[in-house]
Amino acid sequence: MRYDLATLPLTTLLPAMTRAEDMLARLDERVLRHVVGDGFRERGHFFDAVGALWVGGELVHVEDLVLHDAHVDARAPTHELTIAHAVLRARRRLWNAEPDWGLGAAGLAALRGDIGDAEETATPRPMSIEMAETEEDDDDDFGMDFAEIDAVIARSGQVLDGKIPEVKAVNTDDPLGLIRDEDWDENERLENWRAAIHQADLLPPALGAAVLFDAWERIEPLRRQHWLGSLLVSAYLRSRGKVTSHLFCLNTGLKSVRHERRRGPDRTTRLIAFLEAMALSAEAGLKELDRLSLARIQMERRLKDRRSNSSLPGVIEIVLSRPIVSANMVARHVGVTSRGALNLVAELGLREMTGRGRYRGWGIL
Repeated sequence: MRYDLATLPLTTLLPAMTRAEDMLARLDERVLRHVVGDGFRERGHFFDAVGALWVGGELVHVEDLVLHDAHVDARAPTHELTIAHAVLRARRRLWNAEPDWGLGAAGLAALRGDIGDAEETATPRPMSIEMAETEEDDDDDFGMDFAEIDAVIARSGQVLDGKIPEVKAVNTDDPLGLIRDEDWDENERLENWRAAIHQADLLPPALGAAVLFDAWERIEPLRRQHWLGSLLVSAYLRSRGKVTSHLFCLNTGLKSVRHERRRGPDRTTRLIAFLEAMALSAEAGLKELDRLSLARIQMERRLKDRRSNSSLPGVIEIVLSRPIVSANMVARHVGVTSRGALNLVAELGLREMTGRGRYRGWGIL
């Protein structure tokens, strides 16, 4: 399925495209030079991951995602929360990688999960009675098991450090088609979508991103990771140099556009809706910067007459970079006890946001 760009109504799209281009440029310039730019980037990962699930018809609370990411869950994680965390990790990988990494074959394979040193190492081996009877073979089995565990730990460490593991082909044995549908050729569909990138490069960045998003919605390359499309479009804006200070949060604006317009039958309506979503996301980002800047000023007033080795600056740093923080998160970040973390939170005057007796969380409103 090819995506045709021969009949784009440029005159109709021009007003929405101009506003989106202007808002993207304003947001990028402010984040690039803003004192809370780092916190804005990290908070954006959480809000966009939750927004991606919302656009897909699932509800995930941002505080649950923050706690799950910090490994201090208040309850057992749901399936939707696990997917949201996958979106969060994918955004971080895209941001830590080169701007055009996610649009290439290697990047797409890594984001799809078609990688792994562990998969290559963990090859099935035949078991026989003779192997179980000899001590040496038992030792060999333990050695192979430990090698598999070491490979998994090494690959997990690379992902947590923001590095990109080497992409390797994985030979999956799925004769019933339970994981991969043979009638739904994802590789071919991805190639068709990537072919649209070369055509989008001839258009202005905002319009090119709108075209790529619409192409993703029409072609539907991935059935299990449809949320990846908005992230790749954000990476495309970064590769074009339009938004370089952060990975743009498209899903926060898509939430404000009605489903009938985003998935309508008319392509012009869909493109205009997406361009409006980009402008709304940029506008929300500018308001978020103002809010974080004001909160930072108010919290830094509490640092007056404090000792030079006070832990309060570290608390301010994590509060600005997370939508919500718990006592354990603060204690781990600044290196104090849980009781000390509660005292630091009280000194900053943060607002308690969960309303719970246990698993309390604080944040900026």
